[in-house]
Amino acid sequence: MLKPPEEHATVYSGGDSLFPLEVSGLAFSDRGRNLVDNVSLTLDGRSRTVILGPNGAGKSLLMRLLHGLLQPTAGTILWGGRPLDAAVRARQAMVFQRPTLLRRSAEENLRFVLGHLPRTARDARITELLADAKLTDIRTMPARLLSGGEQQRLAIARARAADPDVLFLDEPSASLDPASTHAIEELIRAIHAEGTKIILVTHDLGQARRLADDVVFVSRGRIMEHQPAADFFLNQRSDAARAYIEGRLDIGTVDQS
Repeated sequence: MLKPPEEHATVYSGGDSLFPLEVSGLAFSDRGRNLVDNVSLTLDGRSRTVILGPNGAGKSLLMRLLHGLLQPTAGTILWGGRPLDAAVRARQAMVFQRPTLLRRSAEENLRFVLGHLPRTARDARITELLADAKLTDIRTMPARLLSGGEQQRLAIARARAADPDVLFLDEPSASLDPASTHAIEELIRAIHAEGTKIILVTHDLGQARRLADDVVFVSRGRIMEHQPAADFFLNQRSDAARAYIEGRLDIGTVDQS
């Protein structure tokens, strides 16, 4: 039996909250390199959290650790006081920069996630999800023939179909045109309005300004600051964040010592 790709979450019937997310002393090393270094962080379940930082700073690694795709070298991750186990992961979804789609039509990618619903309800939900993603006209087209922007919107719609409590997005609009970026941001707003926690990695400062409620700034594998978005963009507390916002050279990669 096929399993859903990693960006799926499965529907969970429990009513307990996954929040706050509490991270303490989190570290991840690979071949002697400290890629995530002593990270501590607390997130609520209401805001859209944007993770910013230079290339190689550890942003995507941090997201993968929070989602359980990687095992930390040290530290703890607690979701609502619970360890990151299979039941917690089942209430999350993740969409990558390069979406992984089934070699089926756009609507069949959604149908695969919604197989637990009665046929009438499933068909209605597919129609709704495709309309919100502006994919109605290509619903029967093979996913592999869609444009990059269409594939990403389909991946997000498929993650949304599972009604996750948390949606991780790793640079979902990288290399896409403004129209596709706008459509993706509309989807993100709609999913957040349904009560889903958003955790987004982006290099697009304009996107961060448009979407972020709070900003986590990462440099050299460490969290340099975590502020409400309005405060962060007005007054960065760290030299690394100021350099990043001003476009000054600051490699920000992890210390390899």
